[in-house]
Formats: sequence, structure tokens, C-alpha cells
Amino acid sequence: MSQPKIKRRVGKYEMGRTIGEGTFAKVKFARNSETGEPVALKILDKEKVLKHKMAEQIKREVATMKRIKHPNVVRLYEVMGSKTKIFIVLEFVTGGELFDKIVNHGRMREDEARGYFHQLINAVDYCHSRGVFHRDLKDDGLLHTTCGTPNYVAPEVLNDRGYDGAPADLWSCGVILFVLLAGYLPFDDSNLMNLYKKISAAEFTCPPWLSFGAMKLITRILDPNPMTRITVSEILVDQWFKKGYKTPVFEEKEDTNLDDVEAVFKDSEENHVTEKKEEEQPTAMNAFELISMSRGLNLGNLFDGEQQEFKRETRFTSKCPANEIIHKIEEAAKPLGFDVHKKNYKMRLENVKAGRKGNLNVATEIFQMAPSLHMVEVRKAKGDTLEFHKFYKSLSTCLDDVVWKTEEDMQQRK
Repeated sequence: MSQPKIKRRVGKYEMGRTIGEGTFAKVKFARNSETGEPVALKILDKEKVLKHKMAEQIKREVATMKRIKHPNVVRLYEVMGSKTKIFIVLEFVTGGELFDKIVNHGRMREDEARGYFHQLINAVDYCHSRGVFHRDLKDDGLLHTTCGTPNYVAPEVLNDRGYDGAPADLWSCGVILFVLLAGYLPFDDSNLMNLYKKISAAEFTCPPWLSFGAMKLITRILDPNPMTRITVSEILVDQWFKKGYKTPVFEEKEDTNLDDVEAVFKDSEENHVTEKKEEEQPTAMNAFELISMSRGLNLGNLFDGEQQEFKRETRFTSKCPANEIIHKIEEAAKPLGFDVHKKNYKMRLENVKAGRKGNLNVATEIFQMAPSLHMVEVRKAKGDTLEFHKFYKSLSTCLDDVVWKTEEDMQQRK
């Protein structure tokens, strides 16, 4: 593997590939150079945060996450700041999103779904016991912000009259349990107003393969009246839920230091972390990063017409020069209705037409694996996963001559 001349580093963390993007933040894979531990590094633009008056909200959320130390909740290790950025160091969690597992492999058996639900309820119970809900509490003790994916939102959240965070969170847990067991959403409609009506009336039907115990529990959780909806303490003694349940044993330390949270927004140089510039060439992949992504890495031909898995990202390798790969992707994306934005060896493709979940945004990045071998990551940054899958299939056809094909691939095509 060729090594970069200058390592991209923030403090003691060596940065790697981008693993997620949002409106205000980007998440990169990184590792602690002192311990070798992999982490997820969330990077926020300080100017955007201040411009949108999000500083206090971020302080509260970061301080809250630092206090939450539970085996089923993603850990926040520390927060750092430079002159222009905020860096939040999070536990690196492998395995991807639970919903993707359902899309790719179908519904779960009840025992498997129950195991995931045990972890979810235990984590939610822990957070609620410390006054932490899906969004920050207001002075009147009721939440007012409508947040989250609409399909998972409780009826009382939609009426905008204020709601108790605990039962609203449990409703979302009930939707998740339904998805695990059924393989599809209990409330779904392409028309947002129709979706809201279904949620408000708790208009859903359990599939026939569910056991009576599972149906009964789901019905008690998806109760449109938050006053009569089942509580966590009642879930914990439910006969279906109790099967195989074990209370997690873990040691929780109370000495949480929040000094770094306040220091992030101070402009004094002494509070700034050392940040080294990114080099102007394709990022070189080292063995550590390749191992971390080996589950999703296929050095053969990834453009298999028979592949039906709906992934949020995929990768392919090419022996073409990096500039040629960029040119080919740009040539392929524009006729498909995408605006192309380039920076170094990264590209952002934005669909000018809105889809089911807004405009589809696709991020690509080129990594140098060897002097004459590159890996290209194609990732959904925003929008609908199924629309990303359709885009990827169209893109792959246009890039057929760019992808590196092994001898085995060539034999299969004959």
C-alpha cells in the first residue's frame, strides 16, 4: 500500500474515509493513534452552527451524550474544536442500520426480534431514567419539536400541542418492533396527510404470522392515547417480552468531565485542537482501514445485474487514473439529471428533481490502494435508498469500462 505524505490528523485521531454526511455535519472513520481504537469522528462547521444559532443545542446534546454510558447506547468519548470546526468523537459501531438488515434479508424470527427489542427497551429505559428523551425538554415539561422519520412519530407529536417524551419514544419503539416482525412499516402512505391520519387513528393490521403475544404487545404500544399506552415498567413484565430477557450488568461511573464541551466554543488558541490539512491527491488506504471495511469490499465486479440488495453504499475498484474515473462519473451522472460538484478527489452528485424523500444526493470518493489501483466508494448522502439503488444500476452500466475485472469476471461474461 502506498502511504500518504502527510497524515490527516485531528489531535490524536488519524482520519480515514467519510462514512456519513448531513446538512451540518460529516462523519469520518478515524482511529486513536495512541490506542489503535477505531472511532467515528463527527465534524461540524462552526460558522454554520453559529449562523443557525445551534450552539446551545449542540452543547446540551453533547453534554447529555457524555453522561449516557450504557452498553446499548453509542458512546461519546470527547469533543474538540479548532478555529473553524467542531469534532465529536463517537464510538465506532459496525453492522449498519437495522432497517437495512430487514430490507436485505426480510423479517426476523420472533426470538431474534425479541433480542433486539430487549436491547432497545433497556437503553430507552436507561435514558428516560436520566431525563433524556428524543429531544430536549421545554420549561413546561412537554416536548414541542416534531422530529424523526414521519412513519415512526407518535400521534401526539403530530398535533403540536405538547407531549410527554416517554410515551412518544415508546410509540417509536413499537413501530420498530412491528418492522422487525413484519418486514414492513405499520403506517405508510406516499401522501403525507394520509400517513398522518393513519398514525393518528393507529390504523394498522398485524400480519397473520405473528404470535398472539407479539400482537398483543404491539397493540398496547401502538395505542393512539398516550395516557393509556403501555409503559416501560409494564413492558418489562409482559409475558412475550420477558422470554429470555436478561438485565444488562455494567459499571457506570459518575465522574463525567464536561470541560471540553464549553471549551469547544471558546476562540482562544489554547482550546483549539491541532488540525492538519488534507493532501491534494487521492487518499491512500492503509491496511487498518481496509480491514475495517472488508465486509463490504469486493475486489471483483460489483456491478452484478442479479444483485438485489438495497445498500446505502457500495464500492468498486479500477485501474484507471483518478482523473479519468472522475470524468467518467461526471459524464454518466449529468444525463441522469444530477448536478456535479467536485473537490479534490471527492464528488457530490445532486439530483435536480425531488424524489420520495427529497432530492437524492450521492457522494463519491476515490482512494488510492496502490500506484495503479484505485477504489471508488459510491454512497447515498441524502434521499431514498431505493432511488439510490436505481441510480447506481444506471451509473454502473455507464462505467462498465472503468471497473477492474478479474479473469474470473471475464470468463463469466463469455
